[in-house]
Amino acid sequence: MGFDAGAEWLEADGLGGFASGTTTGVRTRRYHALLCCAKTPPTGRMVLVNGLEAWLEVGGQRTELSTQIYEPGVVHPDGYKLLKSFTNDPWPTWRWSIPTPTGTIELQQELFVPRHRPACVLIWSLIKASLKIDATLCVRPLISGRDYHSTHHENSSMDLWGFDAPAQGGRRVIFRPYPGVPETECLTDGTYENAADWYRAFRYDLEAYRGLDCREDLASPGVFRWNLASGKQDKAHLILRASTPAPSAELEPQGTPAERAAEFADSERSRRKALGVGLARAADDYLVTRGLSTTVIAGYPWFTDWGRDTFISLRGLCLATGRLADAQQILADWSRYRVEGMLPNRFPDHGTQPEFHSVDAGLWYITAAYDFLDAAKAQGDRALKGDQRSITAACLGLIEGCIEGTRHGIRMDPADALLAAGEEGSALTWMDARYDGRAVTPRIGKPVEIQALWINALALVAGKNKKLLKLHDQAAASFIDRFWNEKRGYLADVVDVNHSPGKTDWSVRPNALFAIGGLRTVLLPDDIARRVVDRAEKELWTPMGMRTLAPGEPAYTPHYGGSPANRDESYHQGTVWPWLLGSFVEAWVRVRGSTPAAKAEARKKFLDPLIKHPDRGGLGHIAEIADAQAPHHSRGCPWQAWSVAEALRLDKIVLA
Repeated sequence: MGFDAGAEWLEADGLGGFASGTTTGVRTRRYHALLCCAKTPPTGRMVLVNGLEAWLEVGGQRTELSTQIYEPGVVHPDGYKLLKSFTNDPWPTWRWSIPTPTGTIELQQELFVPRHRPACVLIWSLIKASLKIDATLCVRPLISGRDYHSTHHENSSMDLWGFDAPAQGGRRVIFRPYPGVPETECLTDGTYENAADWYRAFRYDLEAYRGLDCREDLASPGVFRWNLASGKQDKAHLILRASTPAPSAELEPQGTPAERAAEFADSERSRRKALGVGLARAADDYLVTRGLSTTVIAGYPWFTDWGRDTFISLRGLCLATGRLADAQQILADWSRYRVEGMLPNRFPDHGTQPEFHSVDAGLWYITAAYDFLDAAKAQGDRALKGDQRSITAACLGLIEGCIEGTRHGIRMDPADALLAAGEEGSALTWMDARYDGRAVTPRIGKPVEIQALWINALALVAGKNKKLLKLHDQAAASFIDRFWNEKRGYLADVVDVNHSPGKTDWSVRPNALFAIGGLRTVLLPDDIARRVVDRAEKELWTPMGMRTLAPGEPAYTPHYGGSPANRDESYHQGTVWPWLLGSFVEAWVRVRGSTPAAKAEARKKFLDPLIKHPDRGGLGHIAEIADAQAPHHSRGCPWQAWSVAEALRLDKIVLA
């Protein structure tokens, strides 16, 4: 195998923590780690064990298994050269083919994270080895004990020589690198020797591409060893566990490290099989614990739970997969965070105060809520359990908040019943990139998709309420008059820009598609809708999703990368977003009458290319974004909730 960092894998723990890396074992991100735990699930993530140095000793010959990259790009050691295979099913598994003085042997490494435990299980096995082979497997953990967004550097504060006295005959070792950092407990059926050292100047290529600090120093407190022999002990086990959050003692496996690892493996294998395959299994990684409830992680490795992302994702992650109980819990829990007619858009990594800076989070909540209520009703309301009132009350409160007006200039304009939003410096829509306190695409005024969401929400909540029905009819009539331009053949992206009556932004963006697809309400007559969809297909569609700006527009940017400033500037200026494929495909099918033939054609033409794209994101998942220009390399988060969710919604609902 020629050197290539390879695709990325993810093992999520259901608490906000995770393990992640590449198929070659090279760490290319600061977020690649074996043990990253969430101190306050799902936030407060800390990297405890970054990686491993591993080698095999046979007959006095040392063979490297691991691969690292050091500044200024030096690859050492080069264990990737002996890699024979990698599979991600049911979890990351590597196999090396190793020449020895007496013949070739194969060594397999398995790695998985048990659900709802801040842990990582590693199992090495001798495969196809001569009965005469005696080998010593050696593993050095590389540790930091840092916030997962940062990098670690050599210092005198780390107590390298404090990792002493392995207990229980060497089967239990505890690392305590810094005060206040969760402990790392290592359970092993090998031996352990203190041999502290620093490994300096690791290089993370993907951080360099992102214009961020890409150098890190890691400490190694010592070495684990296992004597492996065919026909005798042919497996080695190492379980890494963070001290927080502590699992229930009665649920913890007992016995030797090998017995505990086997129990974890059996449980995980059964759980993953029950989830299904492909994106249905991937969806489970985004549903995590917050307190006593469930929430949605917007993306790995760096996002937490965001309101907008949660409600956009819920229909695909939960309703399309039949997880109505999870949907109910999420919606009921979020309903309690309503303040001044708004729902939070983000819970920060540190601290407990939610942040309210979105005009559409509440509107997406209403969309998700009524889709859930209908799905529950179809099952005889078995899933409601008394939460229906709190969910519907939250929906009505969100509508009333918009009508009366709330923070950030969010208010219904009585002149046309459309929803205005924004103030200087704000970025309230999903196109919310900011740099150095400045909104890159502020879209202050009346954005097109906000009107689609608003009118759709009025239709859902109104029922027999004559006031809301009247507002719905007024807004629907205003929409075509304010946004459609016959000569341009497309909808405006924003009207009354910066709250200046009549000032219009005619940029060709995918937001117009929500007037036709992605929501229940279609706001355009058939002939206009077909023209909008056809133009979006011609100028915005790519095999990875929809461009955020048409080529030829002045601000169009073909590639995403570089410094934080460059990335933020290009985030919504052409960069492709896979989640937008949901609204586009649904609109494309609707303007063709939603026939079985149209659905089959859409699946083959649009969904299949995304699912089969060679660079769609992390293994088994779909990335956050991609370059606007071919070959549309995936960028941003390699594992993104709403990208997976909208593909699932298309697969299981829209195109079913």
